[in-house]
Amino acid sequence: MFGALKRVYGYFRAHTIELGLGIRVTAAALSALVIALTVGLKLPLWAVLTSIIVTQMSVGRSLKATRDYLIGTIGGALYGGAVAILIPHSNEGMLLLVLVLAVLPLAFIAAINPSLNVAPVTAIIVLLLPLMNHNTPLESAIDRVLEVTVGAITGLMVSFIVLPSRAHSQVRANAAQALDLIATALTELLAALTRGRDNETLHRLQDGIGHAITSLQAIGAEAERERAAHLSKGPDTGPLLRTTLRLRHDLVMIGRSTVVPLPSPLQIRLAGPLARVSEAMANFLHSTAVALRSGAGAPAIYPVQTALKLYGEEVAKLRQEGLTRGLPGDMAERFFAIGFSLKQMRQNLRDLERCVSEWADVDPPMRGKKVIDVT
Repeated sequence: MFGALKRVYGYFRAHTIELGLGIRVTAAALSALVIALTVGLKLPLWAVLTSIIVTQMSVGRSLKATRDYLIGTIGGALYGGAVAILIPHSNEGMLLLVLVLAVLPLAFIAAINPSLNVAPVTAIIVLLLPLMNHNTPLESAIDRVLEVTVGAITGLMVSFIVLPSRAHSQVRANAAQALDLIATALTELLAALTRGRDNETLHRLQDGIGHAITSLQAIGAEAERERAAHLSKGPDTGPLLRTTLRLRHDLVMIGRSTVVPLPSPLQIRLAGPLARVSEAMANFLHSTAVALRSGAGAPAIYPVQTALKLYGEEVAKLRQEGLTRGLPGDMAERFFAIGFSLKQMRQNLRDLERCVSEWADVDPPMRGKKVIDVT
């Protein structure tokens, strides 16, 4: 019994953000219904639905959803109401014509700007609802705007008050996940120089990194929206996001340079130095991920610098001994591209060290919390 309760507790602890969202959505729906009934809205349903739609995973995303939904609703209500008032539609043929005139332009605009996709829906409601409740188009438009406004404001306030989840804090976990994946892929790529590549594993890792970077960019945009509205504190997310993306690019360059293993003489001489570089860089990336999750300072980067120095010295000896002169053109190009890519990655790791130092203890850490997928 105790073990089962412990597993249940562990499950919910690992999904605290999702649980918080469920509680916020429920609170928003209940609050919107109570307010709608209190102020006497004709269709409380739209207030409740709107409150659920605008209550998102983070405060930053709720801000954007509220803004987009209100703009789309007001625009759709004004345009749909104007068409309904200016063009009489007492018969079915005219009603179809009015519906086309109302929906077609708004659907075109929504296709260009998806954030306004609620506008055509609002226009349809404004046009057709009077046929069921015998209101005028103007009254229908006003009612629709009021209902959506109550729901949007209620959902936004609940997002601020009830277990608020800040996107700025979620950036930590998403960036840490990306760094862990980059570290694992880097280890696999450098090992391929001496034993060949496991392409299936690398494809899986690269796909995971791409997905993590996309999620990180999206949650970063939400975090900056929060900072612009003074809803969260902390450093600019831009440097951390850009540095993580550059590390992904370094990984792509290394991947192109490790398509085939090194010739046997080079493998024998470089196996040790490459293993030290791989271990130092992977450990730094994993330790940085831990630091981001916990809010600690950045780990020391000197093991990476030391390992790269030893690798560079060994490469210099190989060139002095003439072991690189007989390499085919494509192999020589890939061989020297490895060294360039590793040096470039060292610079980006130094930038990462500075970024993580800025993030130390600036907001509540995401200990034990799951990475949020926002794609």
